[in-house]
Amino acid sequence: MSVILKQGILFYAKGRVVHGFGRGSKKLGIPTANLEDAVVARLPASVNTGIYFGWARIDNGPIYKAVVSIGWNPYFKNSKRSFEAHLLHKFEEDFYDSQLQLNILKYHRAEKNFESLGTYLLTLLISDSVVHGLPT
Repeated sequence: MSVILKQGILFYAKGRVVHGFGRGSKKLGIPTANLEDAVVARLPASVNTGIYFGWARIDNGPIYKAVVSIGWNPYFKNSKRSFEAHLLHKFEEDFYDSQLQLNILKYHRAEKNFESLGTYLLTLLISDSVVHGLPT
């Protein structure tokens, strides 16, 4: 598990994929890969909570675009900070316990609360659309 500041990217993080709160794929239809708590604890103080765009790789597999959330997810009133990535690819199987590598390239927006689940989902879909448009 590591978090490294690198030139050309905001930061790089690597860690084991663990079970999260179970909302991403089950409740929202937007699966996320959650990094272990030790990675969250090692984030530098300079890393703001919010939504980021970047690249993700599972183990030694292909590289995918990703929308990354770091924070407390105020809509769901989380009691602990999380670090999770939605990879823009449809996976056939879960990849718990795999190593997830993230190159975080761009800060998209601050973390915020939402009036409704519908507003929350719409905002997630907009973030996905924006990251799809980033150059490869």
